[in-house]
Amino acid sequence: MTTHNRPESRHLLRQETLRRREAVPVAHRQEKSLVIAKRVLALPFIDKAHTIFTYVNFRSEVETKGLIDTWLASGKRVCVPLTLTAESRLAVYQITDPDKDLRPGYCKIPEPDSDRLPQVNPSEIEVIILPGSVFDLSGGRLGYGGGYYDRFISQQAPTAIRVGLAFELQVTTSLPLLAHDQRLHALVTEERVLHFVSGP
Repeated sequence: MTTHNRPESRHLLRQETLRRREAVPVAHRQEKSLVIAKRVLALPFIDKAHTIFTYVNFRSEVETKGLIDTWLASGKRVCVPLTLTAESRLAVYQITDPDKDLRPGYCKIPEPDSDRLPQVNPSEIEVIILPGSVFDLSGGRLGYGGGYYDRFISQQAPTAIRVGLAFELQVTTSLPLLAHDQRLHALVTEERVLHFVSGP
């Protein structure tokens, strides 16, 4: 694939994959999300981690609210992103009660109430739970096109373990990755857990 074709091919790949994800019935997504959550909770490095940074699911994404509740109940420090569009970056805030601490933010995604929640230094994050549109079998990930997570990982939390959550329909053999795309250490779907060479 030639370089000048890559942006277009990436865009089309995102569009088609997200269309397919949106088409999965809500009940099926919920069932698959429960299986994915169980696989995530069984990972040894998740069990050992104290500070976890996770996305809050929106629309047809793999659900994370059950994971958040489980981690909070077990005493882990759970952090979620606030999108700072003016600065094109993510800020990190700790939550203790999702029902009270989250409110509609960027693109109506549930985000932390920055007026009253404590901000967390990204260097303290041990594990990052990432959303995405398409993933591949070597740890590649395409987000939604904004580059927020790629910048966050490379600039603010480069030592954190990166775990992608996806439905199996979002996984392809290989992706047309670019230099700025950050690779995962693990990918969890309803069918399998993939660990990559650079991971734990």
